[in-house]
Amino acid sequence: MVDAASRRVAFVTGAGSGIGRAAAEAFLRRGYATVLADLNERAGREAQSELGALGECVYVSCDVTDDDTVRTAVATTVAAYGRLDAAFNAAGIDGEQGRLLAESSMENWNRVLAVDLTGIWSCMRHELPALVASGGGAIVNCASVAGIRAAPTVSAYTAAKHGVVGLTRVAAREYASHRVRVNALCPGTVDTPMFRASMPKETVERLVRANPSGRVAEASEIADTAVWLCADAPGYLTGQAIAIDGGAGA
Repeated sequence: MVDAASRRVAFVTGAGSGIGRAAAEAFLRRGYATVLADLNERAGREAQSELGALGECVYVSCDVTDDDTVRTAVATTVAAYGRLDAAFNAAGIDGEQGRLLAESSMENWNRVLAVDLTGIWSCMRHELPALVASGGGAIVNCASVAGIRAAPTVSAYTAAKHGVVGLTRVAAREYASHRVRVNALCPGTVDTPMFRASMPKETVERLVRANPSGRVAEASEIADTAVWLCADAPGYLTGQAIAIDGGAGA
C-alpha cells in the first residue's frame, strides 16, 4: 500500500464497465487512489466493491452531459484526496449504427455529441485546474480510430471523436507550460460489453478476420496504455492521438 503522502490520485470516467473499468483497475494496480466516476450507480458501486481489494477507490456519480455533476465529481476527488494527478476520460456511447449520414436522426446527433464530445470538454474544463493546482499531471482522452479516419454509417460518432482529438491537441498546447500533458487514445475494435451488445456475431468474426493481428483488442490493452501515458511516458509526449488498432491503420 502506498502511503498517503506519496500517493497519486486518478479520476476515471465510465469506470463502471468496459475500458473505463479496466483503466480503474490498472490505476489501482499502480498504486493510485482512484475515483470511479460513472452515471450507472449500480455498475459504479459494483466496480468499487470488486476493485477495492486492489487499493483505495471510491465511486462518485457523474453524468458527463451535466456540467454541474462533472464539477462536483472532480471537486469531490480533490476534497477526498487533496490533489489530482491523472484523469482518463473514457465515458462514451456509440449511438446509431448502420445509417448513412442523411438517414441519421437529429436526436442521435445531439446525444452522441453531448456524451462523446461535450462530455470530454466538460471533464477537461474541471480536471485541468485541479491538475495545475497539484503541480501538473496528465489527461488521457478516449477517442477512437474514428477520430483519425472516417467510420462510415456512424457520422455523429466520427465527428465527435475527431472533435476529441482536436480538443486534446488544443489542451496540450495551452497547458504544456503548466506541466500538464494531454493525449488521446484511438482504439480500434475492443472487446467490451458495449461492443458485444451492439455487434452481431458474424460482424465480430468479420472484424477479427480483417485485422492484421487476427483478433480484437482487450480492454486491458487500452487501459495499460492510458496508465503508461499518465505514469511513465516522457514529459515531452503531449498532444498526440495514438492509434491502438492491431495494425489496421498501417
